[in-house]
Amino acid sequence: MQEFWIRLRSMEDVEEFVAIATSRAFPICVRDNQHKIRGGSFMEMFCLDFNQPLRVVAQCSEEELEALCADAQKFLVK
Repeated sequence: MQEFWIRLRSMEDVEEFVAIATSRAFPICVRDNQHKIRGGSFMEMFCLDFNQPLRVVAQCSEEELEALCADAQKFLVK
């Protein structure tokens, strides 16, 4: 299990992140303080609180994580 934090600020950000998540062959979940949803579900993403950073949990290798983070670079919380 690998994890990192993101911040999504607009509907376009959500759409782009979902596209990134659905392009992966491994499960990706996104969490806020109350919800855990599938990162590839556009509709489920709107259950989350976008006023705070979101935790992304991926069931992947280190190499897959590096590629995922590279694609999601603009959303990463530093």
